[in-house]
Amino acid sequence: MFKNKKIWSRIGLFLAILGPGIITGSVDNDAGGITTYAVSGAVYGYNMIWTLIPSFIVLIIIQEMNARMGIVTGKGLADLIRENAGVKITFLIFIGLLIADIGNTTTEFAGVAGSLEVFGVSKYISVPLVGALVWILVVKGTYQLAERIFLVFSVSLLTYVVSAIMGHPHWGEIGTAIVHPQVEVNTKSLAMMIGIVGTTIAPWMQFYMQSSVIEKGLEIKNFKYSMIDIVVGCIATVVVAFFIIVACASTLHEKGIQINEAKDAALALKPLAGEFASQVFAFGLFVASIFSATILPLATAFYVCEAFGFEAGIDKKWDEAPEFYVLYTVILVLSVLIILWPNAPLIAISLWSQVINGLLLPVVLVSMMLLVNNKKIMGEYVNKPVQNIIGWGAVTVLIGLTVTLLVMPLFGK
Repeated sequence: MFKNKKIWSRIGLFLAILGPGIITGSVDNDAGGITTYAVSGAVYGYNMIWTLIPSFIVLIIIQEMNARMGIVTGKGLADLIRENAGVKITFLIFIGLLIADIGNTTTEFAGVAGSLEVFGVSKYISVPLVGALVWILVVKGTYQLAERIFLVFSVSLLTYVVSAIMGHPHWGEIGTAIVHPQVEVNTKSLAMMIGIVGTTIAPWMQFYMQSSVIEKGLEIKNFKYSMIDIVVGCIATVVVAFFIIVACASTLHEKGIQINEAKDAALALKPLAGEFASQVFAFGLFVASIFSATILPLATAFYVCEAFGFEAGIDKKWDEAPEFYVLYTVILVLSVLIILWPNAPLIAISLWSQVINGLLLPVVLVSMMLLVNNKKIMGEYVNKPVQNIIGWGAVTVLIGLTVTLLVMPLFGK
């Protein structure tokens, strides 16, 4: 009886801690991520699935360090960077991040518009309505309510499993492609590999993960449960990505259909796998887009306010954290207006926001590694030698991928 009580108390504790890892991991599969995976499946079939393995490893490494720093210090990454790098450097970093995240949030609302257009809903209805609902959730809700809704969104992304199975994939070919992929190495295939690995890591994610464990009030004694949350989130992220690639590989690739964005994939699936499969794919895009359209500006408002010493948090009232709520509102409104603006250069906005992300990612990751190894900040919880080898290795690879991605177009065909 005592043993059963102990088991149930541990399960209860895990459920109480559950959230930050799963939510942060799931946001990886935003409109941009889904587009990357869909195009990969359509162009290369199953042959890019193997890239999800290093993506999974890197995601776990980075999120573990973020969570550990947040729990040990009780401070957000932005706070720590300001305290250790100074206000001037912090200002330059965060101006760049702010501009990039406005572009990223605009891209998410483009995903909202595109997904609901599959169901015949105009963007002039869907985008303002979703923007208003997102604003109400954050400004009028609590952290606990928002987290529960975010977790439902995370689970909803598993609808891509249904879409993939309805495409009747060839499981034997998938296994062979993972073990022995057949990909001609050129600028386009290398860009796709980099895109798949790189879409798992974004600068803003590091700040959100650390802020969310602080907001939840997690303690180091329960860190093993936080790690389970992180691993579950990473697994869910990779599973969703896997089935998006499979859905498009087993249908679009086999018919030689090329696409430019996730909305195209949803429309192209209709004659190949049926209307239901098309609608399920579009619904997944909608969920991912609205999910990220909520988290992205929220994360931005969090880390900008942290960096400059302003109060921040969903559980605070407007008059307790006016800068936080004003910034959140401004980012949402700007993003919605850009989407509704006729002939807005959405592709250019998406491209340049990714370029800025790419330029800032090495700075953020190196800062993070230096902080997590600072004994004055982390005490006995600094990285162990093995963690440093893996951590610096992951950072080096990510920096290399980022530089390659930025330089490659200069030498591409």
